[in-house]
Amino acid sequence: MLIKRKSIEAEANHRTGPKAASAQKSPRKPKFAPVTLSELDGVRFLHFGTEWVQGAMRLRKPDSIELEYAQQMMIWMLFKTAPEHIAQLGLGTGALTKFCYRQFEDARVTTIELNPSVISICESMFKLPLNDDRLQVREMDAMDFVMDEVNYDTIDALQVDLYDATAKGPVLDTPEFYQACAACLKEDGMLTVNLFGDHPSYAKNLKALRFAFAEVLCLPEVHDGNVVAIAFKQKQGMDFPALYERANEIKTQTKLPAKSWVNGLKAACDPE
Repeated sequence: MLIKRKSIEAEANHRTGPKAASAQKSPRKPKFAPVTLSELDGVRFLHFGTEWVQGAMRLRKPDSIELEYAQQMMIWMLFKTAPEHIAQLGLGTGALTKFCYRQFEDARVTTIELNPSVISICESMFKLPLNDDRLQVREMDAMDFVMDEVNYDTIDALQVDLYDATAKGPVLDTPEFYQACAACLKEDGMLTVNLFGDHPSYAKNLKALRFAFAEVLCLPEVHDGNVVAIAFKQKQGMDFPALYERANEIKTQTKLPAKSWVNGLKAACDPE
């Protein structure tokens, strides 16, 4: 099986045709690609009717994070040990949502997903827990969520993984979007985002991120072009000995390869 793009979220088609301006016309409902599944070597994959991979789950370890880029999305753990509120834009197979829910037992986890079929398939085929007092998986547009002032200054770590089925770059990538993301974060909050390093959207997203955040660093590219960036609302001093010590703790507790994240940060701070 050819595996290409990793963890690509559905994009709604909001265009309503030439008569969209008419007040008498109701908005057309979003259109989504079909949700399909495949399995290989004990791993279940989510697709939207194409060979592109939207996410993955190892059947014997449903709460672990299978894909390397998705593991990198947890890089904020180097800086935060006890988050109170974690938010995810784009559900995928629920890997990040499930991991955060299980790992941080005192934290609230909010996940925003536009496609109701993705939520249903995650519950039935990817072991996504049902909503409770700590977990809220909400069917809504990610832009609406970050623009809602109710969410401002409430999130410790925000994870963004929003793609359409053609992998042409993140669906939401404007300075206004990233500014709204920053507004949702607490003063010491941070954002991780999955970018497509070998596409023109990469430079556009970095420019928009650097407009909205005090500091943005990128990890080395993995898979077929995935580049994870971490954006800090406040400029972060890098104490690398302390970060390596924290990475060892993360490795012991979760088996995530956190030392490689510190290596990536070090390379990003000192590219020479």
